[in-house]
Order: sequence, then structure tokens, then C-alpha cells
Amino acid sequence: MNSRPHKQSMSELKLRRLTEHNQRLREDLARPRIRVSEASASLIRYCKTTKDPLVPSVWGPVPRADDPYQSQGGAGKGCCTIQ
Repeated sequence: MNSRPHKQSMSELKLRRLTEHNQRLREDLARPRIRVSEASASLIRYCKTTKDPLVPSVWGPVPRADDPYQSQGGAGKGCCTIQ
């Protein structure tokens, strides 16, 4: 008679796992999707229109004012002090 509660708890555990898995599948199904061709076209468009200052061979030299990697301090000023 002791095996009966054990079997019931095992079936409840299986039911809970299946319910959770079903919920994850529903969330995955509800996720918005686009076609690979649309995603590829969007990525190509982004790469062609967004200048990358780290690739000057493609985009040419970047003016200092437009370079996000240029230090913002004045000329000759360092960001660190060594003692």
C-alpha cells in the first residue's frame, strides 16, 4: 500500500514537467519570427549604411570629432596618473 502514494507523486511530477514543457513550447511559438531572407537583407543593409571607425580601409579615415574611440579629453591630457 505504500507504493500507491509514490506512484501518484511520480505521476504528478510527470504531469508538472509536461505542463512546464508545454508552457515553454507555447512561449517559443508566440515569439515573433521573420524569414531568413528578410533577416539577411536587413543585416546587409545595416552593414552597408553603418560606418565602422575600426575599419578605415573600407570607410576611409574618420574625422576626430566623429570618432567614438577618440579620447574626449583635451590634447596632451591623459586619463591616468602614474605616481
